Amino acid sequence: METRAESTSQSSEQPARTSVLRVSFANPNGTTIIDNKYHTAPIKIAKAFPLDGQLGVIVMDVSPGLLDGDRYELEWTSGPDSHALITNQSYMKVHPSMPYGGSSMRQTFCLEENAIVEHMPEAMMLYKNAAFHNDAQVRLKSGSVWMQADVLCPGRTLRGEKFDYRCFRNELAVHYGDELIFSQRQRIEPAKQVITAPGCWEDMTHSATFFLFSDRVSRIHLEQLQAKLDSFEAPAGHSVIAGVSMTYRHGLSVMAASTAAWPLQQLMRELWSTARAGLLGKPPLRFLQG
Repeated sequence: METRAESTSQSSEQPARTSVLRVSFANPNGTTIIDNKYHTAPIKIAKAFPLDGQLGVIVMDVSPGLLDGDRYELEWTSGPDSHALITNQSYMKVHPSMPYGGSSMRQTFCLEENAIVEHMPEAMMLYKNAAFHNDAQVRLKSGSVWMQADVLCPGRTLRGEKFDYRCFRNELAVHYGDELIFSQRQRIEPAKQVITAPGCWEDMTHSATFFLFSDRVSRIHLEQLQAKLDSFEAPAGHSVIAGVSMTYRHGLSVMAASTAAWPLQQLMRELWSTARAGLLGKPPLRFLQG
């Protein structure tokens, strides 16, 4: 039995169905374009939208979400001076998996000099019995900017699902040149952990993170994001707790928690707008909100 379990566990690291999306951005004449792209079903670029010098792209998933055994591999390459916004159509749904099974996604972001990538996906939803490994690798060069906002839902709470998923592994590594400047690993196994313990989720259910990495980041931007957190008004019935800190080098990190996804989504939009104004000198971008 031990041999079979080990074999099955190892096979879950090599899912049967791998979908690939590779996109490169370029800025040949002051306007960002898609220089090259490749995809395999069920993920693809739905459409690209010119947005005043930058380019917005929406990732489409024609499947119902990540099923047991699915693996998504997304590679984003941004040429010098390019500026891209990346988002998706709707919540990323992670469906139940068999014991020792699961699904995974790996994203790589390679930014050349002065390239900007704003990665603003919709929230992630972990269904009951889901097991998911999310891995992101970022490589920066001089003057480049990478920012990302994530919201994590503990399940379909209106259906009574709350921390009923099996396992969630989340990893992020950021390199500046050849130097590793940030590394984070998170592993949540609700059945094995005391989710409501002090210092864990306590009364909260949903979590969110906002990351900003660039050699342009300074303490001024920390103060701007802190001011936004201080002035944010949580909606009635949904308290929000959040904090921001400088990372080891060239970065800022915000962590937040609440009892629903939409207050955190609103907070992430406001932090994003603050970062755009403070670091890029650009107004808020209402791409999907109109």
